[in-house]
Amino acid sequence: MSPSSTVSLTRHLLEEQRAGRINADARLLIEVVARACKSISIAVGKGALGGVLGDAGTAGEASINIQGEAQKKLDVLSNEILMEANAWGGHLAGLASEEMDHSQPIPDVHPRGNYLLLFDPLDGSSNIDVNISVGTIFSVLRCPDGVTTPADEHYLQPGTAQVAAGYCTYGPSTMLVLTIGHGTHAFTLDREIGSFVLTQRGMTIPEETKEFAVNMSNQRFWEAPMQAYVGDLLAGKEGPRGKDFNMRWVASMVADVHRILTRGGIFSYPLDSKCAAKGGKLRLMYEANPMSFLVEQAGGAASTGRQRMLEVQPTGLHQRVPVFLGSKAEVEAAVGYHARHDAG
Repeated sequence: MSPSSTVSLTRHLLEEQRAGRINADARLLIEVVARACKSISIAVGKGALGGVLGDAGTAGEASINIQGEAQKKLDVLSNEILMEANAWGGHLAGLASEEMDHSQPIPDVHPRGNYLLLFDPLDGSSNIDVNISVGTIFSVLRCPDGVTTPADEHYLQPGTAQVAAGYCTYGPSTMLVLTIGHGTHAFTLDREIGSFVLTQRGMTIPEETKEFAVNMSNQRFWEAPMQAYVGDLLAGKEGPRGKDFNMRWVASMVADVHRILTRGGIFSYPLDSKCAAKGGKLRLMYEANPMSFLVEQAGGAASTGRQRMLEVQPTGLHQRVPVFLGSKAEVEAAVGYHARHDAG
């Protein structure tokens, strides 16, 4: 990309504001989140040199978050970076993190805005210590009218209500992938100038695919329709699908979804007997909804297997759901297996 054609994140958002697609407060909120992601990128990039690898906690005992998972030092640091940056931004009424039990309203001593921010500060953090890509996922909602001190229930809006969503992936390069409801766009961090630069406008997911991403170690716990679906994928050309499929699995949702946004595929984390009591494995508000918004805006599809993801009415801040997202035709195929099974 030549210097004359370089479009920074700030310029892109200003253009979107002038086009009436976003207001000034939402634009500035996204810029604050992007700055926080740059700080997280620096911390992730230092790795062992920054003393941020390993589990958080004291006396040899790992710190456990609300999800019942052991926290990594970078989980805690990333959460603190996002909390501190946005507390002073002046564009939020409140925020919620996957790492915290409850949402937090912006204190009266800080300037307040009319938006709610939800985030997974460091998705895929179990991969940190082995130097595999991790990322930050975020979702922006409007604070309901008349609410000055938002509580957990005010965040329980379906994915269709999202104002913006995005993720930052910390890999060989740091990339921010963003939607405000008018396409999905990718920005790459230019470390020399310290800015995110637009590198792909209007990402498009191919409708058809021959790649799937799923944790095959859970196969024995899957429901019958998922067993049948993946069985037919593995049967290849000789099977009912009539083509050979490749499997790719990073175990970092950001990395897997980024690959799918870039070249197509389907990401699945289905319901299984291990997580059925919780409703699924992945979190609706922090992972499934923002990723589904990005995927749909890139021409893909996202479902629980039985319902369009963005139409799920949340019942809890840390609600979990099954997830199928990616190339539209392949998601529809997976949904079809569930529909036929449920119809008996």
